[in-house]
This record gives sequence, structure tokens and C-alpha cells, in this order.
Amino acid sequence: MSITILGIESSCDDTSASVIRDGVLLSNIIAGQAVHQSYGGVVPELASRAHQQNIIPVVAEAIKRAGIDKSELSAVAFTRGPGLMGSLLVGTSFAKGFSASLGIPMIEINHLQAHVLAHFIKETPDDTDQPTYPFLCLLVSGGNSQIIKVNAYNDMEVIGQTIDDAAGEAFDKCAKVMGLGYPGGPVVNRLANEGNPKAFEFNKPHIQGYDYSFSGLKTSFLYTLRDRLKEDPDFIENNKADLCASLQSTVIDILMTKLRKAAKDLNIKEVAVAGGVSANTGLRDAFHDHAARYGWKIHIPKFAFTTDNAAMVAITGYYKYMDKDFCAMDAAPFSRVVL
Repeated sequence: MSITILGIESSCDDTSASVIRDGVLLSNIIAGQAVHQSYGGVVPELASRAHQQNIIPVVAEAIKRAGIDKSELSAVAFTRGPGLMGSLLVGTSFAKGFSASLGIPMIEINHLQAHVLAHFIKETPDDTDQPTYPFLCLLVSGGNSQIIKVNAYNDMEVIGQTIDDAAGEAFDKCAKVMGLGYPGGPVVNRLANEGNPKAFEFNKPHIQGYDYSFSGLKTSFLYTLRDRLKEDPDFIENNKADLCASLQSTVIDILMTKLRKAAKDLNIKEVAVAGGVSANTGLRDAFHDHAARYGWKIHIPKFAFTTDNAAMVAITGYYKYMDKDFCAMDAAPFSRVVL
């Protein structure tokens, strides 16, 4: 009998619903929230209100596009955390009501674990391009920068993580001081393709082990702007592309240096990347370069599965369903957690 999972993702500002049957993607609907752009970042209260408006039509559209009836669903998987509490409450509350109305089990999903398991989403039944355990996964987003040793879908060990800011946060905050708007990461990426990555030199941290730090890089970037603007008030406008290229190159070098060390120390050549920053073309190029230089077998997600999406929630729910790993109706969302 087929296993059909409805996934619901509402951890930040994207409302998403997805249907997966026997590991194969049937639909993946995402509704964004443009309201935050004028504020330069996600406003939690506005995000939760928008989720309330979006969740019913998004779920309805996901079921419609999947070509199924809701009575065919085996379970509903939902992001329990980490994320914005108000946003998570909307998704959690909807999942509870939906589960109760259909008499199907609920499956709680760790948002970070789901990002890693996005690599196991099949778009066709004969899709076999999934990582083999154990593998390393570089999880990089606006809120997380981690190196994870993945032994099984439910056995993940964080061996390195940021001790302060995340890589995506560094992109966004540096973009903000340059007046590039929000979210800044995609704008930095676009401008970096037009600039010289060696035009400016920024500080790189010296952290032991596999951990990361990006606060010093942000400070170095800010001081560079401050000093150069004294000499030339139009410095940023005249050097946007080079600044973005140099910033992006530095962030990627920091990320790949630690990942390369971990892969060598653990003798693992199967390496994946996940999270919102995995959409960065410079980082993707670095993965292809390392595959050629070090013999890595790399796994890079499709752009649709890099940002927050319910397909990654549904595929995680699919694996947990096979283990009958369900959660109780009194499950409460949580804002902070590690794998």
C-alpha cells in the first residue's frame, strides 16, 4: 500500500505544502511574503499573520496539484522547529486540526534535519541520485552554518558549527550596509558574478576544529567601508561588484577550508550541501572544483529545494512514517534546537 505524506513548512516567512508518495514528489507549493522587504528583514508578527492567510490555500493547492484526494493521505508531517515561534504555531496548529479531522497520524520534523534530507527527494520513481551513508553535509543558511556527519536519516552528528553568526547572515548584513536591500544574499551573488574576487581582502577567523565564525569578517567589511567612504563618498556605488565578489569569495573560502579538513580527517569523499546559501553559484562552483581536485562525489540540491520548502519536510516524514515515528497531539513548537 502506498505511503502518501502531506508536508507543511512554516518556520520563517515562507508558507509551503507538499505531497510525496512513496518517496516521489507529487507537488511542492510555496507562498512567499513580500511584506518584509521594506523592513530589511523578517518581522515575526507580520510573518505569522501572513501564514494564517496562506496556509489553507497553499495546502489545498498542493493536494490539487498532486492529483489526489485528502482521504488518500497517510500522515501529515510538519515543521516543529527551530524557527519563529509565531510562524511555527500556525503550521503546528493547522497540522493538528488536519490530522484530527482525517484521523491520520502527525509527524514532527526538525527543520535542520529536513534540509539535509532534501537530497533524498525523488522527482521520478527511477531517480537514484541520493547520497550514500555516511556522508558529510555542509548546511548553510541565514541562521545556520554547520558541518554534519550523516550516518542515517535519523542519525546526524554536528561536528562543526558557527560560534557566532551564520554565513547567510553575513551576506545579508553586509548587503544591508551597502544598501542592497533584503534579502541580500541573492543580490550579493548576482553582483559578485560581475566583480573581481581579489579586489579587497577581509579578515578570516582562526578557529580550532571544524567550527566557524563570521562576526570578524562582518566587522572587517564594515571597517573597510568606513575607511574608504572617508576618502570617496561614492566608494560603495563605484565598487559594488568588487565588494560583493570579494565578500563572497571570502565566505566560501572559510566554508570550504573547514569542510575540506573534515572530509580529509574522516576520510569521507561523499559530500553534500544544503540550506538557502547552497543556491549561491559561487559555492556551487567551489563544490564542483573540490570534486575535481579531491575526488569528492558531491550532491547539490536543485534550487527549488535550497530555501525553506515543504518537500524536504514531506520526505523526512516519509522516512519517519516507515519507522512509525509519530508524535502526540500535545506537541508544541520550539524556536531553538540543534540536530
